[in-house]
Amino acid sequence: MPRNVAIMIFNEVEVLDFAGPFEVFGVSRDMNDGTTPLFNVYTIAERAEPVIARNGLSINPNYTLDNCPKPDIYLIPGGRGTRTAMHNTVLTNWIATTAPKVEQVLSVCTGALMLGKAGLLHGLSATTYHDSFQELAAVTPTTNLMPHLRWVDNGKIVTSAGVSAGIDMSLYVVSKLYGIEQARWTARYMEYHWNENPNLAE
Repeated sequence: MPRNVAIMIFNEVEVLDFAGPFEVFGVSRDMNDGTTPLFNVYTIAERAEPVIARNGLSINPNYTLDNCPKPDIYLIPGGRGTRTAMHNTVLTNWIATTAPKVEQVLSVCTGALMLGKAGLLHGLSATTYHDSFQELAAVTPTTNLMPHLRWVDNGKIVTSAGVSAGIDMSLYVVSKLYGIEQARWTARYMEYHWNENPNLAE
């Protein structure tokens, strides 16, 4: 059975933050047959109405928080909208209460602010968008900030740096769950040059 991947969307979400990981998980197929999907990917939102992403892109969420299939993995993207969404207790309560029930919790860019606001980054290490570390430190002061890393794996919780870094992190999660060759197969399918090293200096 494919793992369910829920990707939260909200107004002013950064497009590539959610669309990049959606593509990675959406196109991942068992490399042995090239057809069997490894993930069932869908978007979720607070309400069943169009979400207006950055630069005016309108998206219809697949499900609401209340009626979505039970996720095995969920991903919180970033964007300017996180500064409002992080104060929405409906969203942060869902993030907090769903975390113990899933296999992996992922964030891209300033999605880490929402994880922090939900209390999930206490005592952990995390990364975020390059100019948002002060904001993250204010939200979750006990978190060890890792600005030199493209993604940070705490076990269950994996955070990534901004925008395109979400693609690299998602491929890393594929490798974590299904092996490095499976992740490389997915990257080749996407014609994407995956930097397998999380260190931004490399």
